[in-house]
Amino acid sequence: MTDHYEDTEDQKDRVLKNSQVLGFIARFWLRRPWLLTGTVSFVIAAIAFDLATPWASGRLVDAVTHGQSNAAGAWRAWAAFVGVYFAFSLIRNLSMRFWIPLASSNMKEMTDEGFKRVQSFSADWHADMFAGATVRRLSRAMWGYDNVSDAALVFLGPAIIVLVGLCVMMAVRWPMVGLFSTAMVTLYIVSNIVTTNLYARPANLRSVALDSRIGGALADSISSNPTVKSFGAEAREEARVAGVTDLWRRAANRTWNRFTDIWLMHNMMLVVLQAGLTGLLLRLWVKGQATPGDVAFVITAFMLMTGYLRNIGDNIRMTQKGLDDAEDVARYATMDPQVIDAADARPFRADLGEIVFDRVVFRYKSAATPLYDNFTLRIAPGERVALVGPTGAGKSTFVKLIQRLYDVDGGQILVDGQDIAQVSQGSLRRAIAVVPQDPALFHRSLSENIAYARPDATQDEVELAAMRARAHDFILRLPQGYRTLVGERGVKLSGGERQRVAIARAFLADAPILVLDEATSSLDVETERQVQAAMEELMVGRTTIVIAHRLSTIRGADRILVFEDGRIVEEGKHAELVQKGGAYARLHAVTEGWA
Repeated sequence: MTDHYEDTEDQKDRVLKNSQVLGFIARFWLRRPWLLTGTVSFVIAAIAFDLATPWASGRLVDAVTHGQSNAAGAWRAWAAFVGVYFAFSLIRNLSMRFWIPLASSNMKEMTDEGFKRVQSFSADWHADMFAGATVRRLSRAMWGYDNVSDAALVFLGPAIIVLVGLCVMMAVRWPMVGLFSTAMVTLYIVSNIVTTNLYARPANLRSVALDSRIGGALADSISSNPTVKSFGAEAREEARVAGVTDLWRRAANRTWNRFTDIWLMHNMMLVVLQAGLTGLLLRLWVKGQATPGDVAFVITAFMLMTGYLRNIGDNIRMTQKGLDDAEDVARYATMDPQVIDAADARPFRADLGEIVFDRVVFRYKSAATPLYDNFTLRIAPGERVALVGPTGAGKSTFVKLIQRLYDVDGGQILVDGQDIAQVSQGSLRRAIAVVPQDPALFHRSLSENIAYARPDATQDEVELAAMRARAHDFILRLPQGYRTLVGERGVKLSGGERQRVAIARAFLADAPILVLDEATSSLDVETERQVQAAMEELMVGRTTIVIAHRLSTIRGADRILVFEDGRIVEEGKHAELVQKGGAYARLHAVTEGWA
């Protein structure tokens, strides 16, 4: 069986360069210049005291070697030695007081803006993506930012300054020692960058992609748990998820082993640095060209360099992982939404609900030919229009185009005389209330779900909408009434209960245009009567578009439009079309016979 957990994005096409991702992250640093300046200033001050540690260590050793007669000088050297480290620790801590609010604010904004960007992408984009994988990318990017920022500003920058400073200090006193230390430090840093980028990154990208697939696989199975249980397929789903996690395990082992190889190679470099520095100073001491304090200086400098070099290695690897983790959200920021508001888009002015398709041309991106080709239609204000026809005929597309979930390729769509391409999408969609076949509810209270159409509605208005939708009575029978949580996608409610909540939401929206998309197709007869009665009341005074396969539900429509291949092949009232004996009559005969 084929594993379909990979999103349809092409991995090779999507990968950004490290510099692009780093630039994306750096733009967040620059949003709060005072916090950034405070962090950097205190970090630099702390570095100055860190660089003074080998000097203070050497002074203390030299003072002690003069014997007890120099006790006062030794205590002064001791005080300087302790003071230097105390000042370093205090100032470093102060730098974090600036860094913490900078990091937390930027991480919040990165997540918020990534989510906003994802919401702006088209219905097609979301249909192509696993929701769980997208969630994983958004949450992982926040911690990718944290890793990169900590590594680059808190660790890598200071480390490089300290290492350069120590090399210069040694080069001034002992040119050969300085040259050796500079060569080793340069080799260590450059080889870390090269091996991490060329040897470890490809494997890391693979394990990151599989991490996203785990999120997609888990979300896919968990959100479909009722289906899993109904087929007794728990073991099958466990095996499927285990297959994905096993792919990740193998990729993660490869990634971590490559990082471990790099770590071993660089530890060997540190051994060479230790042997070279101490050996060169010991040779100078033997020749009388270095004091015991000089030897202590180099030993302390080596210990300081070792700590920073190890940090550099770890942080280069952490930076690369962070860049890879943030890459998806950085790429989202470079992508234009497929449907965008015009630069001068104005709010939609809702009126009576007139809808006009004027020579509309529309083709789905995966289709070779247009579904609609010079399609023209007018729906009068307050008219009840039913759309019927086989699957794929263009009924649902008609509604999606009115909502501007897609842009047309030619012609225009006017609602209340306004070109919908010239108004803001949000204001347009708020003027269209949709009751779908399978309403998607949030895992929130019933009050919140009904009030989603109008968040500022009072509880009395929510309850009135529920009464009009024939939902009030069943809600009151629930243990917590309107405070009852409905479960993910409303799983705790029956199909009829979800439909009535969706109708209550539509009542509260009070939009001039109403879309009923197969709203009773999956209900039992008793529930259908209740929902139908609520819908009849809801349709009063609104332009209504009804999509239906069960033709018995649309007998009272003012006009029935019969769609085939994106064209209207018949239109009229129910009785007229049945008597005509055409496409509608054939559909009617089939559905009536089936019923």
